[in-house]
Amino acid sequence: ATAAGNLTPSPSPNPLPRPAACPPPPAKKEICPIDVLKLGACVDLLGGIVHIGLGDPVVNKCCPVLAGLVEVEAAVCLCTTLKIKALNLNIYVPLALELLITCGKSPPPGYTCSL
Repeated sequence: ATAAGNLTPSPSPNPLPRPAACPPPPAKKEICPIDVLKLGACVDLLGGIVHIGLGDPVVNKCCPVLAGLVEVEAAVCLCTTLKIKALNLNIYVPLALELLITCGKSPPPGYTCSL
């Protein structure tokens, strides 16, 4: 019989610890970083676009408000304002996206103004 102190333990295989599964990042809530009331008058002007097209009053009133926003923020702000005013999104969203382009903002590809 050998003494317990003379035995060299065989190295136990050390399996690499599995990295903890990272949870997916939370869905980024799209929020408008400005007071949407500032866009209220702008959206009111969109009603006239249905009949006359984009013009100076719309550009002068809307573009300065949208100027400091990135594209997705500008789209979200217009969408939020349309919803607050309870406007027909089928009519006003295309106008709002056209407005973004007129103001030098490209709406994000596939952006939809969801309820």
